[in-house]
Amino acid sequence: MQIPSQIQYECASGVRIRRSAMELDYAKATEELALSLNERKGVLLASSFEYPGRYTRWDIGFVNPPLQIIARDRKITVEALNQRGVILLPEIYFALHNCEAIDELSADANKISLTVGNEQAEVAEELRSRRPSVFSVLREIVNRFQSSEDPYLGLYGAFGYDLTFQFEDVARYQERGEQDRDMVLYLPDQIIVADHRIEKSICYNYEFNCGSWKSEKKTETTGGFKRTGEVTAYAPAIHVQAECDHATGEYAEQVRKALEYFRRGDLFEVVPGQCFYEPCKDSPAEVFTRLKESNPAPYGALMNLGEQEYLIAASPEMFVRVDGKQIETCPISGTIRRGEDAISDAHQIKTLLNSAKDESELSMCTDVDRNDKSRVCVPGSVEVVGRRQIEMYSRLIHTVDHVKGTLRDEFDALDGFLAHTWAVTVTGAPKLAAMQYIEANEKSPRRWYGGALGHIGFNGNINTGLTLRTVRVKDGVAEIRAGATLLIDSDPEAEEIETRLKASALISAINGSNAKSSVQSELPRLKLANPIKALMVDHQDSFVHNLASYFRQCGVELLTLRPAAARKYLQEQDVDLVILSPGPSTPEDFAMSETIAVCVEKKFPIFGVCLGLQGIVEYFGGSLEQLDYPMHGKPSRINHTGAALFQGITEQFTAGR
Repeated sequence: MQIPSQIQYECASGVRIRRSAMELDYAKATEELALSLNERKGVLLASSFEYPGRYTRWDIGFVNPPLQIIARDRKITVEALNQRGVILLPEIYFALHNCEAIDELSADANKISLTVGNEQAEVAEELRSRRPSVFSVLREIVNRFQSSEDPYLGLYGAFGYDLTFQFEDVARYQERGEQDRDMVLYLPDQIIVADHRIEKSICYNYEFNCGSWKSEKKTETTGGFKRTGEVTAYAPAIHVQAECDHATGEYAEQVRKALEYFRRGDLFEVVPGQCFYEPCKDSPAEVFTRLKESNPAPYGALMNLGEQEYLIAASPEMFVRVDGKQIETCPISGTIRRGEDAISDAHQIKTLLNSAKDESELSMCTDVDRNDKSRVCVPGSVEVVGRRQIEMYSRLIHTVDHVKGTLRDEFDALDGFLAHTWAVTVTGAPKLAAMQYIEANEKSPRRWYGGALGHIGFNGNINTGLTLRTVRVKDGVAEIRAGATLLIDSDPEAEEIETRLKASALISAINGSNAKSSVQSELPRLKLANPIKALMVDHQDSFVHNLASYFRQCGVELLTLRPAAARKYLQEQDVDLVILSPGPSTPEDFAMSETIAVCVEKKFPIFGVCLGLQGIVEYFGGSLEQLDYPMHGKPSRINHTGAALFQGITEQFTAGR
C-alpha cells in the first residue's frame, strides 16, 4: 500500500491540518514506543490477536501528546502539555463556549476548566446519550475537528466505569477518592501505526493551523515546536497491604447471596468481581511485553495516564466499534480452562459448547446487547452474525457472539457507544439492577474496570475494547480485578476459582512467571533413580511412537523393534519391561505367541496395548469377541475403583523405581 508522504485537508470548523508520513523500523517502532511510555504520557493500543472480520491487525500509539482531557465526575479539565497544546487550546475553547450542557467554563493560556450540568429532566430512553454529560463535551471537540480524510486522528485513552452514573440513577455505596479520575483522553499530533500483516510501521505527523484567543481566524500553527512532555520515572512498590480484597471463600459466599436474588427474580445474571494486589517491581513496559507474549489479545494496551497511573491491558472483548453507520460488538460469556494440549483443548471446547449454563450466560448477554443497539439502530438491522464462536487465550477458552446493527440517521458513533454503557458481560441483567447490586456488594470502586479503552476518531468512527483483563498500576501497586458471570446455575466454589484463573495470567506477567504449568511440561523433568530399560515390539500400528513417547516422558529408556528383531534381541539381552504395541489384524499375523513365550521363559514383565493385550489374553487361554462396530478414533469411558494402577506415577518417581 502506497502511503502519501504528505496530505493537507480542512476540518468542518475550518481548522487546516497538514499530515506527513515516514516509515519506521517495523521491528523496533512499537518496542521503543512502549519503553517511552514508562516515563512519558501517551497510549499504545496493541492488537496481538487477529480474527478475520472481527479484530484488527494494527498497533497504534504515541507519546508526548499536546493535549489531555481529564474528567472527575462532571468536572473536566483540558490541559496543554506543551507549546503545541497551548496553540491548540483556543480551538477547544471555541468548540465549547456555546455548549448548552456546560454550566461553568473558564480558561487561561494553559488550561480550560468546566463543569457539566446535572439536568435531571425526563427524556426518552432513545435519547439518553444526549443528556448533559462529559460526552456532551467530547461531541463538541470531535465536531470541531471532524473530517473524513484521516482514520487515525482523534481522542485516545480510557473511560472509567463511574461514567455510567451520569446516565443511570444508582445509589452510591463505595468510597471514591477525590483524585480518582473517570476519564483520561489525549489528543495526539504524532501517531505511530504498525501493520502486522504487511510488516510496516508508519509515523504520521500532524500540524494544525488554528485560531488564537483573540480571533478564530486560522493564523496560528503548531508547526516548528517540539513534541515535548513531562518526564516522570516509574516508581515501583516493594510490598502491598493485602493480596486480595476478599478472603478465601468470601467470593463463593457472594455467589450464594446472588443466588437468592435470582430465585426472587430481582436479577437474571450479575458479574461481581474481586480485586487482587501485587507490588509491580518491573516497569509497565516490561509487564506489557510479557503479557502480550504470554496472553495475546485483540485489545491489548499500555497507557501512561500520568500521576503514576498506568493501564496494562490484554482485553479479549470488543466493547463498541462503529464504522460509518455500522455498529458492532462481540459479547463474551462462557469460560473454561485451557487443556494441557490440543487434544484436551478439543475436549474442553466440547464440554463448553455442551454446557447449558454457559449457553444461557451468553444468550442473556447477547439479548441485552441487542436491546442496547435497538435504542439507536434502524429497526430490523440488529442481528447476530456469529453465534457461540470459540476464542482461545493462554489459559482460557471463551464462547463469543458477534452482533451488528445500523445506526439510525439521527445518531452518531458516540450515541452507539453510550447506548451500551456498560457492557452486560461485566454488569449483568437487568443492567440497572445488576449495577446497583455491584455497587452495593463489591468491596472497592471499579475505577477503570468494566469501562472502555480505545479511540474516538475525528472521522466519526469509534474502536474500543472493554476494560477487563487489565492491570491498573497506581503508585507502583498493581490492581487486577476479575469477575465471573453468575446466574441461577452457578456453583459458588467454581465461580471463585474462575475469577482467580482469569487473574492468574496478569499476576504471572507482573511477577515474570509466564511459563504454562502442565503435565506435559513437568513430566520430562522427572528422573528415575534407576531408569527402566524397556523394549517395545512394533506391530506396525499408527500409534506406536506416540506410545513410546509417553513412556520416555516418564523416564523410561526405550528401544523399538519389529517382531523378529525383537525376539532375537530378547534372547540376547535383559530388559525390565516388554511392551507389546497395538496393531492391525490378529496376534498370530505377528507371531506374537513366540514373542510372549520368550518373555515367559526369561521372566520379563509384559505390558500389552490393544492388539498386544489381545495377544496376552489368547496366549494364556482366553478368547475375545469381535465388536459389531469398530471404535477406532472414538472415545470410550473407563471406570475404575481407584486401585494403585490408577493413582499416578509421582510416588513411583519419589521412591526411585
